Amino acid sequence: MKYVVILGDGMADEPLAELGGRTPLEYAEIPNMDRIAREGRCGMLRTVPGGFEPGSDVANLSILGYDPRTSYTGRGPLEAASMGIDLGDGEMAYRCNLVAIRDGVMEDFNAGHISSAEGAELLRSLSAALGDVRVHPGISYRNLMTVPGARGAVTTPPHDIVGQPVTEFLPRGGDAELLLDCMERARKVFVDHPVNRRRREDGKTAATDIWPWSGGKKPSLAPFREKYGLVGGVISAVDLLGGIARLAGMEVIHVPGATGFIDTDYEAKARYAVDALDRLDFVYMHVEAPDEAGHMGSVEEKVRAIERLDEAIGIVLDRPDTTVAVLPDHPTPIRYKTHTADPVPFAVLGKGRDDVSAFSEREAAKGSFGLIEAPDFLSLFFSP
Repeated sequence: MKYVVILGDGMADEPLAELGGRTPLEYAEIPNMDRIAREGRCGMLRTVPGGFEPGSDVANLSILGYDPRTSYTGRGPLEAASMGIDLGDGEMAYRCNLVAIRDGVMEDFNAGHISSAEGAELLRSLSAALGDVRVHPGISYRNLMTVPGARGAVTTPPHDIVGQPVTEFLPRGGDAELLLDCMERARKVFVDHPVNRRRREDGKTAATDIWPWSGGKKPSLAPFREKYGLVGGVISAVDLLGGIARLAGMEVIHVPGATGFIDTDYEAKARYAVDALDRLDFVYMHVEAPDEAGHMGSVEEKVRAIERLDEAIGIVLDRPDTTVAVLPDHPTPIRYKTHTADPVPFAVLGKGRDDVSAFSEREAAKGSFGLIEAPDFLSLFFSP
């Protein structure tokens, strides 16, 4: 038997008036997700333990069976692992977004989805001004900062404060003074940088600042193969998932055309997942697009992302002798434009059948699995 988990990041939502009181999952045309629910079993999954922020880092760790209460140190070190950055003793990695702050207000947490090449050019210019602190270009706005001799800081994800004054959300704690100094240096480097001049001329959002958040030291994860007796791989265009995979000893499967945005190649991800099952027992196929649409506050883009993911799921369902699950990691409601910690719906094809007829938040709540804690999910999924 082979196993695939298809993860639509941020796919869950709330009923929306513009969709006639339906959620995007209820409104979208999703025959393949509905088939998994109709011919399989459903339930609800609590992916964010009490006391944790509802981030994709905590939620995906939980779904993969790693309890954040013992394995989570921050998002930064997970992404560092994906980028091949080996943190030394006392060193911390912070996520370092390129953002747009105007008149003290967080205007855009991703600087207009700045390109990776532009981001790297900005960070190269910044690097010389930071001394022992290092910046590491990633994908688009998603970059890293590493701090030797770090003491940690209380920080806020920039996607949680769009449209709000940033003053009350600035870093606090041991590393605060250093991080604030780096932010000020970045502001001066970026203000008239050629990259930003070109972006303004082209009518695009300029990257005015860096925003460090979710710092931590290198975590230790038990090898996935030892936990489950299976060889697994991860498909994602997001460094966070690649880092979890590397730390867990899973294969990182690279897919051309996977962008981590709404323009990703959904079907290529599905084809690569199916092909990977020839050598692996388990594939975790992560798609970021619904989450990005939720952060944009775009109902149309979220429905479109869900429907395009559903089309790709059909490719996976064509493979015989494969147990398939579909779920989000957390809700990213259009109303809030950020994550919430509410339980998410899941459906499994290949573990019996219940009376649920479609895949959605309300329907899955009727499923025979009931409410499950996420760290227990894969044990249930892999059980005979």
